[in-house]
Amino acid sequence: MDVNLTDARWRKSSYSGGNGGTCVEVADGFTGVMPVRDSKDPFGPALLFSSAAWQSFVAAVRTGEFEA
Repeated sequence: MDVNLTDARWRKSSYSGGNGGTCVEVADGFTGVMPVRDSKDPFGPALLFSSAAWQSFVAAVRTGEFEA
């Protein structure tokens, strides 16, 4: 899938750590996909997840599915 992220407006995930080291950014507004990147590497690659997959992931995070 080819998605142009040149004008993406990135925001830090509310679930990212506040220590400045584990920050995930997402860009809203792309039909059918959710771009995700590492805030420490803003010019590096972004991962594209289907909207359904991203919603499932966020729901799992909210319910604590990934907690140790």
